[in-house]
Amino acid sequence: MGKKIKKEVEPPPKDVFDPLIIESKKAATVVLMLNSPEEEILAKACEAIYKFALKGEENKATLLELGAVEPLTKLLTHEDKIVRRNAIMIFGILASNSDVKKLLRELDVMNSVIAQLAPEEEVVIHEFASLCLANMSVEYTGKVQILEHSGLEPLLRLLSSPDPDVKKNSIECIYNLVQDFQCRSTLQELNAIPSMLELLKSEYPVIQLLALKTLGIITNDKESRMMLRDNQGLDYLIKILETKEMNDLHIEALFVIANCLEDMDTVVLMQQTGGLKKLLWFAENSSVPDIQKNAAKAITKAACDSENRKLFHEQEVEKCLVTLLGSESDGTKIAASQAISAMCENTSSKDYFNTQGIPQIVQLLKSDNEEVREAAALALANLTTCNPANANVAAEADAIDPLISILSSKRDGAIANAATVLTNMAMQEPLRIAIHSHDIMHAIINPLHSTNTVVQSKAALTVAATACDVETRTELRNCGGLEPLIELLRSKNNEVRRHASWAIMVCANDELMAVELCKLGALDVLAEINLSVTQKNKFSEAAYNKLLNSNLPLKYSQTGCLSSSNIISDGFYDYGRINTGTKLLPLKELCLQELNDQRAVLLINSKSDVSPPPSTEDKSSDVGYGRSISSSSSLRRASKEKTNTGLGSPTEEKSESASGRNTGLSKSAAKEKGSRYNLLTSCRGKKEEEKVKEEEEVLTVPKLTEGSPDKEWSPPHDPEFCMYVYEVTKSILPVTNVKEQIETLAKYVADKMGGKIPKEKLSDFSWELHISELKFQLKSNVIPIGYIKKGIFYHRALLFKALADKIGIGCCLVRGEYSRAWNEVKLLNEVHKGTVGGGTAPEVYIVDLMFHPGALMKVGSRDADLYRLL
Repeated sequence: MGKKIKKEVEPPPKDVFDPLIIESKKAATVVLMLNSPEEEILAKACEAIYKFALKGEENKATLLELGAVEPLTKLLTHEDKIVRRNAIMIFGILASNSDVKKLLRELDVMNSVIAQLAPEEEVVIHEFASLCLANMSVEYTGKVQILEHSGLEPLLRLLSSPDPDVKKNSIECIYNLVQDFQCRSTLQELNAIPSMLELLKSEYPVIQLLALKTLGIITNDKESRMMLRDNQGLDYLIKILETKEMNDLHIEALFVIANCLEDMDTVVLMQQTGGLKKLLWFAENSSVPDIQKNAAKAITKAACDSENRKLFHEQEVEKCLVTLLGSESDGTKIAASQAISAMCENTSSKDYFNTQGIPQIVQLLKSDNEEVREAAALALANLTTCNPANANVAAEADAIDPLISILSSKRDGAIANAATVLTNMAMQEPLRIAIHSHDIMHAIINPLHSTNTVVQSKAALTVAATACDVETRTELRNCGGLEPLIELLRSKNNEVRRHASWAIMVCANDELMAVELCKLGALDVLAEINLSVTQKNKFSEAAYNKLLNSNLPLKYSQTGCLSSSNIISDGFYDYGRINTGTKLLPLKELCLQELNDQRAVLLINSKSDVSPPPSTEDKSSDVGYGRSISSSSSLRRASKEKTNTGLGSPTEEKSESASGRNTGLSKSAAKEKGSRYNLLTSCRGKKEEEKVKEEEEVLTVPKLTEGSPDKEWSPPHDPEFCMYVYEVTKSILPVTNVKEQIETLAKYVADKMGGKIPKEKLSDFSWELHISELKFQLKSNVIPIGYIKKGIFYHRALLFKALADKIGIGCCLVRGEYSRAWNEVKLLNEVHKGTVGGGTAPEVYIVDLMFHPGALMKVGSRDADLYRLL
């Protein structure tokens, strides 16, 4: 053997760096190492950063400040699997920081993270990649990026992963994503329900809970509910409810069931399989308040469908709900009350609660919890709607007092519900009286001032239902309730305007209330509403017409028609036609206006203000409007030197008094016997005197000047019209035949207004000059109707209506075109033919006051159309 020679160690190449072991204690140094090209250094640096980030939120913020995020994003696509794994582990932890999430969205790393979910990747990579996505999906922009990069499908695939952490992170991310509707529709396409149902078998409660929460959201969509039902999902849910050990999942399971019960097919299936009965038993007997609450909520959702309500009624759900009303939990009471509200749509259920349930609900109205009171009031509102029996039961259970109390609640829903119950009760007069005794009008004022449109609407409707008698309406006015009602008319909400109009229409049944409403501007507001096609409604039109009935001058000017029920009283004046919405000046202002060339205003006033005649004979005194003026005989004496006036005999006066049928104005004229005798002495002339030339009469009409400022203003007196009222009351009122009354009155009116005018001589009838002369002599645009001796159609029609109203003849006054106006009367055929009988519908006739005074023309006939110029 040769001698052993020792082998020499070769020196390292000169261009190779000797290995260096460094121990760093600064995070900044390690962050710098992330830019190293050496895989081993990168892996160790990532491992160190991961451990550092796990220690708390402050460390995550520090890494962000040191600029660790950007180099780490590059490592997500590194060729080395260990480097890539360690980098995604860091992002799984860092992504819980909001600032890091924001930066990650800006760097657009979502595609790189989703790529880590590929099936060939390690479970650890799946775990932290899904954790990163779960953290990113909390915010909306993160959801959008995940969906845009098709991250939902790989997440669904990971639900079948053997690793529980991967499952948990994936289902959590999906739960966050399904908050968005677009994601829910994508899930349906991907058939995600079976995978989620499998998670319900997991041994980890957190995974089961997240799966139930996700199902609770996606089953809001009908398609998802169908998929759940088709995959036997209801069996899974019922088993969870039956398992006591899973009581922490019962609430969420009930929530999913509640969604599914919205479908009729699901309810039928549960009824057939016994699941519905199990659900009700579970709700009634559970000792967990939240479980009972969610069970009641499930019933509420399902009861939105009429067929479901029938099935629930067959399962005696009402008994379960009444039991839940007695729970100690306010949440359960609220849910049970809401379920009862939903079940009330079923008539049989509503009748069941008549004997059981209403007393318990009334007790809840007295609860200290505002939400409980609101829910109880809602249930009672639905129970009493269109059900007088339930309303009576509620009243017997002393519900009125707590309901009135709730009207001052701070919760708008409670106020609206309580007002609804009171409205339902007020449909019955005994209950309405009971409500009034609890001072309802004071309590309803605050709701009328509410800014909530539902409260405003319900409060106005309550006023309409309760203000049905004079005392209640007076109380409303005294409490200041009219002003907010009028303000509600200006609401932009249709229902508020409609109910406010309804309330005002009811209040306007009293004349004093109607006048007060007009003073407060209700008529103007309603007129404005009715001019709008979009704002007007049947009630606004009815309320407007109701108020117009208390202001007949305005009604006649705007509508051109007064019905037989519109009785002309003293102070009525005809201004002429005006458009709807145009303001009509009051009589006082019209009287005090300077003389102008506009149409004369015709005044009706039979109030007697006649003083004993002055000692000096044939002396006409000029007096102001509202004070006494000289008698008509004085006027005639001024126009004709010698006239022997006819005197009313004492026996005539006695017969008038005995008749007992004088109008209010006739009564005022008869307050003093001497005054009336003087009036008759001065006003009743012979027949020849009635035919005195108009030119002479006009020349001697006394000048009506403005009254003394120290005396209260009153309308101009009209002694001639007073005389007309007396004469027709004495001569026409006793006539028993209505047709004869109409004919006689028509001839009387025509005689006072210039007599019969043949059609061919109508153009020669110089009534315009006569009216102009009267205006000049009176120095006023307002002419009392009695002064007019040459009257055309609209003068005569007004006088006929005014006198007919005084003696109780029903007639209408209608304004036409071209100075036309006419009176319409209704007569039975038998009466018109002069025979006695009844039972035939009355026909409408027009009274001729011009061409053939007293003639009656049937509406629709040629003569009637010619008279009206139709």
